[in-house]
Amino acid sequence: MKYALQFIVLGLLVWGISAIAPNQKGGGNNPPAGQDWPSYGGNKAGNRYSPLNQINLQNVKNLKVAWTFDAAGADGKAGRPLEIQCQPIMVNGILYGLTPMLKLFAVHAGTGEQRWIFDPFKNKSPRFNQSRGVMYWESRDGGPGTDKRILYSAGSTLYALDALTGEPVAGFGKNGEVDLRLGLEDESKRDLSKLSVTSTTPGVIYKDVLVLGSAVSEQGDAAPGHVRGFDIRTGKVLWVFHTIPQPGEKGYETWPKDAYKRIGGANNWAGMVLDEKRGMVYFGTGSPSVDFYGGIRAGQNLYSDCILALNAETGKMQWFYQTIHHDLWDRDLPCPPNLVTVKHHGKTVDAVAQTTKDGLVYVLNRDTGESLFPVEERNVPTSPALPGEVPWPTQKFPLKPAPFARQVFTEADITDLTPEAHAFVKERFSKTRSGDKFMPPSLEGTLFFGIGGGAEWGGNASDPQGILYQNSNEMVWDLRMADLAARNAEIASKGKTLYQANCAACHGPDRKGSGQEYPSLVDIGKRLSPPEINAVLKSGRGRMPSFQHISDQDRFTLVRYLMNADTKQAEPKPAESQDQHNAPVLTATDEKVDFPYIPPYINNGYTRFFDPNGYPAVKPPWGTLNAIDLNTGEYLWRVPLGEFPELTKKGVPITGTENYGGPIVTAGGLVFIAATKDERIRAFDKKTGKVVWEYQLPAGGFATPITYQVGGKQYVVIAAGGVKNGHKPGGSYIAFALP
Repeated sequence: MKYALQFIVLGLLVWGISAIAPNQKGGGNNPPAGQDWPSYGGNKAGNRYSPLNQINLQNVKNLKVAWTFDAAGADGKAGRPLEIQCQPIMVNGILYGLTPMLKLFAVHAGTGEQRWIFDPFKNKSPRFNQSRGVMYWESRDGGPGTDKRILYSAGSTLYALDALTGEPVAGFGKNGEVDLRLGLEDESKRDLSKLSVTSTTPGVIYKDVLVLGSAVSEQGDAAPGHVRGFDIRTGKVLWVFHTIPQPGEKGYETWPKDAYKRIGGANNWAGMVLDEKRGMVYFGTGSPSVDFYGGIRAGQNLYSDCILALNAETGKMQWFYQTIHHDLWDRDLPCPPNLVTVKHHGKTVDAVAQTTKDGLVYVLNRDTGESLFPVEERNVPTSPALPGEVPWPTQKFPLKPAPFARQVFTEADITDLTPEAHAFVKERFSKTRSGDKFMPPSLEGTLFFGIGGGAEWGGNASDPQGILYQNSNEMVWDLRMADLAARNAEIASKGKTLYQANCAACHGPDRKGSGQEYPSLVDIGKRLSPPEINAVLKSGRGRMPSFQHISDQDRFTLVRYLMNADTKQAEPKPAESQDQHNAPVLTATDEKVDFPYIPPYINNGYTRFFDPNGYPAVKPPWGTLNAIDLNTGEYLWRVPLGEFPELTKKGVPITGTENYGGPIVTAGGLVFIAATKDERIRAFDKKTGKVVWEYQLPAGGFATPITYQVGGKQYVVIAAGGVKNGHKPGGSYIAFALP
């Protein structure tokens, strides 16, 4: 008995040591499969799926707040009202996320207790941008000295930090920093140091290669949107894939001569996914600059608006699939693809599922890029078009799955919420073009769906059965183009009026300021870019108050005025050829276009169309959650997502709301999503779409949740940052668990 007891005690000691000892390969506890949430999207395939089922249909009603981390408080008094769009990650019991001011923090995943925090702007001028997540990497050699890193972007810098301490990795770039403009150089006259290049969404890591996209300007000063592979250890650029091809590269002929020297965009801003077995990275690109007018980029414009498959180690393209030719509608591919496996014609097929802003789903063979369902290439309107514009004559129309958002705004869609709202919208509708989503932009204006979804950056989730869960917006956008010369005259007048009313009291009527407290704004364009000025106006800084009392359009006008746009912007140089409107145009071979390019026509901003009471101009639903069987292309269910409580009290059926952020799906039979204007997080039955749990957040959860297990308990965490579209600010991460 004595020896038996000693054996039992020894066995318990060995078990206890093994339970807390670092895993030699993983560098931490050895969790069961699916216990962590180690990547943006949950895994490198972007499934946003968890095999955990401790929280399930039977007990989800018992979910309670387990802990809260005050991310805005971590920013201190200098914090500013900016929403958190970050989906955190959880690795080896540590949760990593971002504050509103882009500080990176690590907390204990079971308690929310802070372990460390890193300020990227501690010794430099801040450059704020949205950042939707971070990346984790550890070396493959294992052992006690395993290298573990967190990588993320803030401003125009890519940072590498020690995952355990938060200290910069000295051997990565310069003291843990790499300039995100590296690899974008070419023989053009663009000064990259003055261009906006950030990264709003994490890339993917394959072995020791970090593949990363970028966010750039959407105007004529846009940097090229090339995708790059970085050495994860040193930060050096290993390869560059030119999304706007250069001479000798496939696709160069789809642009005017030397377009790559003066045109930017065609960038991957929404994120990417990785097939580790194939060593392939898949992603979507956005439109080229400038949005809504393509007078100097006649042609199909590869590789803008494309789904692409690249070799992750070399950057070599395996295939591409263009969803929009010569984009004139800002129809960027807005979210990462989702790598799924489906049954198609009785065969198992590895596929790529990509959703779009106009509510379409492309399901492509992962090896060839061929569509699994029929897609038609149809003729679309090419006139009337703006002078100088040459719209592409055909576009793609997937036949299956059916669109998850309305495609065109018709008279039958006009809101009937109240007689007054109906009359208001009908009056505007009668004076504006609509009826075809590919009508070229015009001076008369267009009412259409698409700029802010259908799908948006929150993406979608899929389970192992091949079911895709996608939230959607059904918002009408009011696009009206304006002649730049006429607009500049208006800005010169209105901009001055706005300045005198809002700025002159502090900075003087001559914009010269009054010392350090109220600096001169005469040459503000040399210190800040237009997006940075707009961010300061919108959110404030130091003694500078927030200018959220003025509209987005007025802020745009004020920025243009401060940049002296009314006096410094020259008219485009005419070419010899004329179009059908007998107006000067730029030819495909014109090499006299300066950079930045100033288009002759500009849009009226990104303007939603609301009724007089601030509700969407169309009949509900205004936001939905959809379950789509990618095996068959059929819908399993479609339900409204979000509500306006004041309308519900009046007996209006639940309408859904505009929503930003995405879903996750679990083996517990649940789909979790926040994202809505009513500032709630909900759990849906993944088989029926029925709401089975909801919680009123302290601020809007305009982010995507995660779920993980630590200490034997499953948690669901969401960032409640608020602010977006006029909501109250938040700034906390909230974890839910069963009692």
